[in-house]
Amino acid sequence: MLIDEEIENKEIAKQYKELLRISYLQLSGEDKKLIRLAFNTAVDAHKNQRRKSGEAYIFHPIAVAKIVASEIGLDAKSISAALLHDTVEDTPYTLNDIERLFGNTVAKIVHGLTKISRLKKDTDISLQAENFRKMLLTLTDDIRVIIIKIADRLHNMQTMDAMPEYKQVKIASETLYIYAPLAHRIGMFNIKTELEDLSLKYTEPQRFDAIKNKIDDSQEEQAKYIKEFSAFLKASLDKERLRYFIKGRSKSIFSIHKKMQAQNINYEQVFDKFAIRIVYKSTPKNEKFLAWKIYSIITDHFTPNPTRLRDWISSPKSNGYESLHITVMGPKNKWVEVQIRSERMHEIAEKGYAAHYRYKQGVEKDSGIDGWLNRLQEVLETKDSNAVDFVENFKLNLYSDEIFVFTPQGDLKSLPQDSSALDFAFHIHTEIGAKTRGARVNGKLVPLSRNLKSGDLIEIITSENAKPTANWLDYVITSRARNKIKASLNEEKKRLAEDGKEILRRKLKQLRVKLDEKSIQQLVVYFKVNSSLDLFYRVGLGTIDNKRIKEFAVSFNNSFLNFFKNRLRSNHQREGVETEEFVSKYDKLVFGKEREELPYKLSPCCKPISGDKVFGFVTINEGIKVHKHNCSNSLSLQSNFAYRIIPAWWVDSSEQEFTSELNLSGIDQIGLVNEVTRVISNNMHVDIKRLNFSTEEELFKGSILVRVKNQQTLHKLTQNLLKLKGIEKVTRK
Repeated sequence: MLIDEEIENKEIAKQYKELLRISYLQLSGEDKKLIRLAFNTAVDAHKNQRRKSGEAYIFHPIAVAKIVASEIGLDAKSISAALLHDTVEDTPYTLNDIERLFGNTVAKIVHGLTKISRLKKDTDISLQAENFRKMLLTLTDDIRVIIIKIADRLHNMQTMDAMPEYKQVKIASETLYIYAPLAHRIGMFNIKTELEDLSLKYTEPQRFDAIKNKIDDSQEEQAKYIKEFSAFLKASLDKERLRYFIKGRSKSIFSIHKKMQAQNINYEQVFDKFAIRIVYKSTPKNEKFLAWKIYSIITDHFTPNPTRLRDWISSPKSNGYESLHITVMGPKNKWVEVQIRSERMHEIAEKGYAAHYRYKQGVEKDSGIDGWLNRLQEVLETKDSNAVDFVENFKLNLYSDEIFVFTPQGDLKSLPQDSSALDFAFHIHTEIGAKTRGARVNGKLVPLSRNLKSGDLIEIITSENAKPTANWLDYVITSRARNKIKASLNEEKKRLAEDGKEILRRKLKQLRVKLDEKSIQQLVVYFKVNSSLDLFYRVGLGTIDNKRIKEFAVSFNNSFLNFFKNRLRSNHQREGVETEEFVSKYDKLVFGKEREELPYKLSPCCKPISGDKVFGFVTINEGIKVHKHNCSNSLSLQSNFAYRIIPAWWVDSSEQEFTSELNLSGIDQIGLVNEVTRVISNNMHVDIKRLNFSTEEELFKGSILVRVKNQQTLHKLTQNLLKLKGIEKVTRK
C-alpha cells in the first residue's frame, strides 16, 4: 500500500492542533510546552510503527490523548502521559528518558501504564483474572493510570474492525467484564456507555444492529416529543427567570438490550427508551433550591410516579454523581424520565473524576472518589489467593446501585443495593463486624441476613464471644465483608488444621503408616478433599474419625493397587453415565478452525440446544463444555479463560433431540392447560416430559419440559403458545 508521507504528516499536525483546541481545562504556556515535547517525543518514538489497519501508529496515542483531554478532561501531565503511554513498552525510549524529559509525575503514570501492558508478556499465569488483579493494584499508585488505560481501551474498541473475530470477542468481553464497570465507578458515564455499546457490537452484532437501526429510525419522532414536552414547561420556567436548556438523551443500545433480555420483551415494549434533561445555571448556594423549584414546576404540569423519585442531590452517589430524577406521565400518556441537574452536576456526570475535582470545595477526604479509593485500598490489599474471586468481588461493588442508611448517631452511610445488616457491621468497622451478635433495624431485631433498604436505621449488637462462621458468607455481598470473614475463617481453619495434622500423624504411626508426601496425596484422594489443609482441618474437627483413618490404613497397606484400580474403574463408569446422558453418537456440533467433531457436554447452567449460538470451554476435568453465547457465565469465561475458549457451530442436528424448559405466565382461563397441551402435542408433535401449573388470584404460572430437535422448533412453539388467549409471557429457562 502506497503511503503519501506529506499528506500523513499534515494530518498528524492537524490532529495535534485539535488536541490543544479541545482540551477541557485551560492550558497555560507551560502546559502547551510540555504537551508539545510529549508529542514530538511520541512522533519520534513511533516513527517506524504502523497499526494493523495500516495507518501510522502515532495516530493511536494522539487519539487516546484527545479522549483524555476532551471527554475525560484531565490536565497537561495526564495528556502528556497519554501521548507517551506506549513509548517505554514498544520503542527504544526508557523510563529514565521519560523522567529526565518530563519529570517524576508523568514518568510514574507512564510506568503504571507500562506495567499493565506487560502483564501478559511477563507472567506465565493462566488466569486473565490475575492480570486484572495486578491492573487494579495500580489504582493505589495514581488513579490517572487507570483512567488513561480506560481511554486507551476505548480507542482500541473504536478501531477493532481489522482484528480477527475471536480477538474482537475476547477484547469486547474483557471490556464489559472490567473496563466498563470501572468507568462507571469513576463516574465517566459517557465513556462507560460507549464501551458497553461497542462491546455489544462485537459480542452480539445482529442484536446491536437491530436496536441501532430502530433508534436511528425514531430520532425524528423523539425530537418532536421533546419539543412538545418543552413547550408545556417553557412559560413556567421563563416566568421564574431561570437560565436553562432542555435536551433529550437516548437510552444506550446496551441498556435497551439488557432490559429486553432481562424482561424477555421486544424493542417496542421498552417504554423508557429516552430521558429528558433540564440543565440549569446556578450558584453553589442555590443549586438544591432551584432543583426542587424545577421539580415543582414539572409536577404542576405532569403527574409524577411517586415510586420513581431518585434524589441524588441530597445524597450524591459515591462516585460523585448528583442529579434529581423523576418519572412523569408526559404528553400522549407516555411515561418519561426527567433528570434535573445544575451545570456543575452535568459536568460531573459527563466528565466524572476531572469535573469532580475542578468543583470540589475544601478538603473533604471521605466523599466521592477519595472516599471510594480509601475503601478500595483494603479490598486491593487482601491476601485472597483466588484471583477470579478477587475480581468478581471487586466487580460486585463497581456496578451495584447504592442505598443510604443511618447509624444510631444519625450518620448517613452508603452501601451497595441488597447489602445485609452484616455488611453494614463490617462497613462500620472490621472489629464490629467480627463481633456481631445481632442487629436491630428501625428498632426491631432482625436476622443478620436481612437486606437493608434506603432510610433504614441500623444498630449492631456485639459480643466478645461472637466470631464469624461459614454461614456468614451467605449473608453478605460486599467484598470487604467477604474478605474479612474469609480471613477469620482461614485463621481458625489453619489453627484446627495444625492440631489435625498432629492427631493424624500419631494415629497413622500406631497403624504403621508414615505421614509423608506420598501418604498425604493418597489420603486427599481417599477422603475426596481438595487439599492437605482440608484433610488436616477435617481431622481436627473430628469429621474424619479414628474408624475412617483405620479403614484408610488397611487400604494403604494391604490393597493399594486394587484400591486405585477400583477407583479408576468407578470413575470411568461414572464418566460413562454422564457422557451417555449428555453426548450422543449423533451429535453434529463441530469445534475449532478445522471444524472437528469432539466429545463434549452441554452445560447445565444455560442448557443449549441445537441452533443456539454456542462456544466450547475446555474444562480441567470434564473435557469440553458447551455454553450459549448469552449464558450468564459467558462474560466471565471469555474474559478470564480466553485461551480455553474454542469456537463451536451446529452443522446438523436432525436426528438428535434436546430437553428444554419453558416458563409461562398470564391470566387464568378455563381449559387453558388443555389448549397448551393441544398446541404442543397435537399441532407440533413435540414430546412433553413434564407439566406443572399453579393459579393464584386469577393469575397462573406454569412450567413445561419438552423435547425438541432444534432452536427453530422451540421458537415456533413459543410463538404458537403466545397466540393462546390468556398467555402473556413465555420464557426459556
